[in-house]
Amino acid sequence: MTKHKQYRATLIPGDGTGPELAEAAKRCIEALGVDIVWDVVCAGTAAIEKYKTPLPESVIESVARNKVALKGPITTPVGTGFRSVNVELRKRLDLYACLRPCKSYKGVRSRYSDIDLVIVRENTEDLYAGIEFQKGTRDVKTLIELLDSLSKKKIRRDSAISIKPISVMGSERIVKFAFEYAVANKRKKVTAVHKANIMKFTDGLFLEVAREVAKSYEGRVAFEDRIVDNMCMQLVQKPEDYDVLVLPNLYGDILSDLCAGLVGGLGVAPGANIGDGVALFEPTHGSAPKYTGMNKVNPVAIILSSVLMLKYLGEDENAARLEKAVAQVIAEGKAVTYDLKENRNDPTAVGTSQMADAIIDRIKRS
Repeated sequence: MTKHKQYRATLIPGDGTGPELAEAAKRCIEALGVDIVWDVVCAGTAAIEKYKTPLPESVIESVARNKVALKGPITTPVGTGFRSVNVELRKRLDLYACLRPCKSYKGVRSRYSDIDLVIVRENTEDLYAGIEFQKGTRDVKTLIELLDSLSKKKIRRDSAISIKPISVMGSERIVKFAFEYAVANKRKKVTAVHKANIMKFTDGLFLEVAREVAKSYEGRVAFEDRIVDNMCMQLVQKPEDYDVLVLPNLYGDILSDLCAGLVGGLGVAPGANIGDGVALFEPTHGSAPKYTGMNKVNPVAIILSSVLMLKYLGEDENAARLEKAVAQVIAEGKAVTYDLKENRNDPTAVGTSQMADAIIDRIKRS
């Protein structure tokens, strides 16, 4: 008799619409019969009142202990307020690889069809490293004076400054991740995306390392590189020419949204943040706080993130069952949320939990 397998995982419901989305995903996983013991922890705006911080240490400890986490979206204030909990989680747990597949599903409104792209984004370096100096402070004044002495290019005294670190180690491991993903998933090509024609020492280093890593995969996976602005145009004109894209942090964030746009938007865009032995799965979209508690938003992105989690756990058959159920419900077009209807004002649109119900029904029939 085969021993029943049980997993432990952290569940971070998030804030805004996060909790209702996380519940929908959790119910879909349970319908598959996958036995996961969930350690539910609080982060984001929901945690501030209780813990006086958006990211309590208990959250980090839980993910580090369980090695796997599913997370609902968490609000990140623009310009002011606390820094991104999402970015901090990736940094603290060294989740250096952000995996964002963008795939067409029949029934999702889009100008394109048959898109199957994978974004591999470096998660810890670049301008997202959080090394910033505020305008008018003593620190920024000291830094400007230092940079003036080291460079022929003068910086305006009323500037704010961000530092863009790109390392050999950080570049090497993300490019290796992209190639290993390509090999494991039978993908044909990896494209490194950069701006090395202008940023010759930072993006130039990323490109140099990518070319070196690519040599180890010759004959198995093709390699090429593209300048980031040209890459944006290419993706709009002929996305079918591309497969796996590997990018530094900022470009990866921007192009993953562009690619999500090719397949119908962030509502169908899953994400994974993976390190050495630890992984966190989350939708690409935000928390949509204006819809909190309204049972309105599309749960597909977090459910597809659960598909990635199941694959990571080695539950390939259940991952395929869940993805197929999602695809069938979307293709049928009946029990879907308003954004997946032909007309967004269609009165037959269902809520978050009802779409999850329809997916669960398909799972039970499979």
